[in-house]
Amino acid sequence: MKKLFINFSLDPKKDILSGLTVALALVPEAVAFAFVAGIDPLVGLYGAFIMGLITALFGGRPGMISGATGAMAVVMVHMIQKGNQVGIALENPIDNLGLQWLFITLLFVGVIQISAGVFKLGKFVRLIPHPVMMGFVNGLAIVIFLSQLNLFKQTNNGTTTWMNGLDLLIMVSLVVLTMLIMYLLPKLTKKIPAALVAIITVASITIFAGLNVSTVGSFIVDGGGKGLEGSLPNFQFQIFNLFNTMKDHWSLILSTAFLLAAVGLIESLMTLNLIDELTESRGSGNRECLAQGSANILNGLFGGMGGCAMIGQSIINVNSGGRGRLSGLIAAIALLCFVLFGAPLIEKIPIAALVGVMFMVVIGTFAWSSFRIIRKIPTSDAIVLLIVSAITVWQDLAIAVIVGVIISALVFAWKNAIMIRARKRIKPNGTKVYEIWGPLFFGSVQNFISKFDLKKDPENIEIDFIESKVSDHSGIEAISNIAKKYLKVKKNLKLTHLSPECITLLLKADPKFKNIIKTSIDDPRYSVVTDLIDSEV
Repeated sequence: MKKLFINFSLDPKKDILSGLTVALALVPEAVAFAFVAGIDPLVGLYGAFIMGLITALFGGRPGMISGATGAMAVVMVHMIQKGNQVGIALENPIDNLGLQWLFITLLFVGVIQISAGVFKLGKFVRLIPHPVMMGFVNGLAIVIFLSQLNLFKQTNNGTTTWMNGLDLLIMVSLVVLTMLIMYLLPKLTKKIPAALVAIITVASITIFAGLNVSTVGSFIVDGGGKGLEGSLPNFQFQIFNLFNTMKDHWSLILSTAFLLAAVGLIESLMTLNLIDELTESRGSGNRECLAQGSANILNGLFGGMGGCAMIGQSIINVNSGGRGRLSGLIAAIALLCFVLFGAPLIEKIPIAALVGVMFMVVIGTFAWSSFRIIRKIPTSDAIVLLIVSAITVWQDLAIAVIVGVIISALVFAWKNAIMIRARKRIKPNGTKVYEIWGPLFFGSVQNFISKFDLKKDPENIEIDFIESKVSDHSGIEAISNIAKKYLKVKKNLKLTHLSPECITLLLKADPKFKNIIKTSIDDPRYSVVTDLIDSEV
């Protein structure tokens, strides 16, 4: 139990205050993402509470905040809409069937994510290249900024338009005031979170001055909600009677589940990586997978929207001093208290204050150093950075990261493919030696094969692999093919300094190679990624 709650709190005061700050900023985001998904705002708030509570206690990264997110909201929209259509068309119509489908889908999402943790797939986030990380951070900062611009709109008589005149001036002034407080207060004291002070100050000004500004309450009403106040989440018994409604739509449900699970894990693990860098510590990706999956299962059972780690809120928490699990726990409990008891007060908080907080998050998140280094880093890295940033803004995080990793992998493979060399020399006895330098893998086999001149080579040939590493089955096949060609023209061939595993694989391919393989104590030791040995798959 002690290990379970390790790093619960290093500084309780900072954790509590930062948790309260995060909770205030969570409200409009959870509500907004619920609107994006086309569901009741309370479902988004319940989702943020459950995600925040479970990941705070059991997640792999103390101080990281999870909740309802836009990336997952966008993915679930189509399924919810389809479910609603199916529900209306039933012999006995069911209202909001799409929402019930969402709860069922979250059960599958949770199982997939827990499986990723069980099979320890979380560690692979460490393989994401730095340019991809920088591109992701920059793209996400731009996304957060653009999302806040929508809050500079107002709704009159059902029509939404951009603010202008005095309304715009007041909005901008309050946003700037919030940002100034957050910028200047840490220079005077860091004992209390600047974001919390800024929100309370701006809210007090608008309330006592009687300013007619957009608030959390008006934001909910304008979006079609009834208000912030609600009850405790209830167990969704009814979903177990609705599986029959999905009989012709399982492909949609399962594909949505896999996509939600992938998006959630990628965003969570990328956020974990970023918070690791900010705090100069290290979290557990596999443990986070387990926590995210468990939280999403509970969301499905108790009527939450589901979600994943939130980079903006996590940065607010870290910058406000939240480092322990207590900060996330306080944020989750405070959010629930807002729903149960504090709705009238929270609804009075001006949206401008929360926009100012998020603008400061954007400034703190964006990797400004990328402008300075973009001309100094390799062109391929710069291209990856820009592509990932653009796709993050244009599509979503998951696609951006996948594309970035693929491009980086292809660039890496190409660079290593052209690195292979064959240094040639003649021994006093007339034997021609090919000293192979560089990695031998699927990308370099063609260059490797091109190094040999079967017709002009003398009677005796030696291929030395002391400075080369055979990385995969393609490399083994290339060696085998070259050896067979030399043997076919009846030339004496010797293969030296192969690893024991390479030798085993070559002998499996053709036992005759035993006569041409020369072993010594200098043979290197490494494994080969191949499908010929099950233990290595």
